[in-house]
Amino acid sequence: MSIKIANDKKKWFIETKNMVYVIGVDEKKNLQHLYWGEKLPYISDYPRVLLPQEFPFDNFEQIIKEEFSPWGGIRYKEPGLKVIYEDQVRDLILEYRTYKLIDSDKCKTLIIYLIDSSHNLEVELNYRLIEEYDLIERWVNVKNKGSQSVQIEQILSAQWHLPDMQNYKLSYLYGRWASETKLSRAELGYGKKILESRRGITSHQFNPWFAVDNGQADEDFGKVYYGILAWSGNWKIVLEKDSYSRLQVSGGINDFDFSWQLKPGECFVTPKFVAGYTNNGFGDASRKLHHYQLDYILPGNFNQKIRPVLYNSWEATKFSLNEEGQKELAKKAASLGVELFVLDDGWFGERNDDTAGLGDWYVNKKKFPHDLTSLISYVNELGMNFGLWVEPEMVNRNSKLYNLHPDWVYHFPNRTRSESRNQLVLNLAKEEVVEYIQDSINKLLDNYNIKFIKWDMNRPFSEPGWTEALKSQQQEIWVRHVQGLYQILDRLRRKHPEVIFESCSGGGGRVDLGILQRTDQVWVSDNTDAFDRLKIQEGFSYTYTPKIMMSWVTDSPHWLNHRKLSLEYRFNVAMMGSLGVGGNLNNWSKKEMELAKEKIKQYKKIREIIQHGDQYRLLPTWEGNLVAVEYVSKDKNKVVLFVFLHSQQFGEKLPPVKLKGLISDFLYQFQDRNKKIILSGKALEEIGVKVDLKGDFDSKLIILEKKNNI
Repeated sequence: MSIKIANDKKKWFIETKNMVYVIGVDEKKNLQHLYWGEKLPYISDYPRVLLPQEFPFDNFEQIIKEEFSPWGGIRYKEPGLKVIYEDQVRDLILEYRTYKLIDSDKCKTLIIYLIDSSHNLEVELNYRLIEEYDLIERWVNVKNKGSQSVQIEQILSAQWHLPDMQNYKLSYLYGRWASETKLSRAELGYGKKILESRRGITSHQFNPWFAVDNGQADEDFGKVYYGILAWSGNWKIVLEKDSYSRLQVSGGINDFDFSWQLKPGECFVTPKFVAGYTNNGFGDASRKLHHYQLDYILPGNFNQKIRPVLYNSWEATKFSLNEEGQKELAKKAASLGVELFVLDDGWFGERNDDTAGLGDWYVNKKKFPHDLTSLISYVNELGMNFGLWVEPEMVNRNSKLYNLHPDWVYHFPNRTRSESRNQLVLNLAKEEVVEYIQDSINKLLDNYNIKFIKWDMNRPFSEPGWTEALKSQQQEIWVRHVQGLYQILDRLRRKHPEVIFESCSGGGGRVDLGILQRTDQVWVSDNTDAFDRLKIQEGFSYTYTPKIMMSWVTDSPHWLNHRKLSLEYRFNVAMMGSLGVGGNLNNWSKKEMELAKEKIKQYKKIREIIQHGDQYRLLPTWEGNLVAVEYVSKDKNKVVLFVFLHSQQFGEKLPPVKLKGLISDFLYQFQDRNKKIILSGKALEEIGVKVDLKGDFDSKLIILEKKNNI
């Protein structure tokens, strides 16, 4: 596992545990992609650079697999970089100059330097190895070493070339509000397939992840190439199958309505685009991404700590909240074993409905006459930490902040300021707005014993105008907003390292590796119907670790679709990630409260396995009436199995559920009703576990443990 360099210093072999990525320089100083996949026995096995030659109607640069393609010369594929120089030259020619190796931490990094010598524009291609998970992080630094400004019109983080396949099949996540992260599989034809967001946020519609196989890969077998972008604003991933049946995957900041003025001496750094390869199917790809996030992405102060069980009071009270009512809910939540009590929307300003108050981050004294101090002290006395909901990037017209600073929102002169959810978006490209938000949240954290912040963002952008900015900077707002958000969160985390942050955006509208570098968990969807959540959570698991997936138990019938589900079924679904409770406890019966207490107690015993173990999608949602998901501890000693039956027909008996990821000669024991069952890991994988489920929407949780004494 290393970065090997050929003797001529013009070919690099980037090796991880199970894969190799090869690039080289040709005679024209173009950087060519040569290979990506399984390690081969000998260096001589890998392809050589393609030598300059003539092709009918296609230029040499169009034929080769350029590692990072500029817009310039005779090129017609998706460019990695497109610029305009001050002398109006729009032609970009990048030539290889040199390279550098960095071995500063547990990861090795290769930097390859390209240069447009005529205008002294330097491009750094960065490759950081995540060896144990067969991943490569790529990003680009563009440095203006010239004396004149450069206008960047498009800049991507990486371009990946997949090996030749007879067929390319794309897997991606799509959805909408209350229906996020559903999996889609489709064959890639000739031309371009674009996944993107133009909404200012990651979006509910698509997530910046892709996976490509030859159409034959499944959970356990087959070659899968996959990648994920670490960016929380406008993004795009372009999959381009050319006329030679080759596939290039490009990704980064969306060039839609984007430009960036790069002044002399300045540098622009793209977000990371992480990609990997496996020959062990989609399950292996998912698990590698999960553990990569736990070890490399999530903030270091909480990445190895167990997520607490929380209660959120929103669905119980909506905006009709007050101190005494929250105390009563807190008392009931504590009796269940809840560890974190979260006060949601409606506690601040004149926030009596969703038309007012956003931006005014002071306590509403009519609802909380003793400030928040009394409630927080009470919650702490009950043995729980206290959390708070905020939506700092938004403002209502009916607020003190908007009346003072109407120019702080995105808008164009003499144009309508379109509202969505009665909200306008604050302009985080403005330094004074960034400072206001940071100061407002910082005061809350300084003045109150708050251990959790739910950071919401409930609408996309519109009218993205920045009236004070120069014409050349107007289209920078999409990037500057994200940079401002990251700056705020980074500063808050440095000053308040004990606070857990959750990202929310009308549900799953801002879920990506960029926000996860600054938050500890995400709200996956506003849809908490347990049956719907099975499909949402399943798609989510292809990309993201269960630990960050916040899932609530809410009331039945569900508000969205009026579906009735048992409390045990709802708990079993919510326990497949980080557990929360969001129902109105005032309406729960004594029997329901007792069951909830038992389920929370049960979850605490298994959450280490769920949050830090290996996840296996045994029976997916699209294959039939039975769904099964398994979690295995790192040492393989403990197993958690969730099984769900949608609908039983004709009295049919259910097949056994076959497990995965076990040690063959380990003996595992579990309880089946009143009977103790002991089976080997091999038997559990080959024969499986019988599940006694009947009717509609039945579920079962089975816990298996290694038997130490035979």
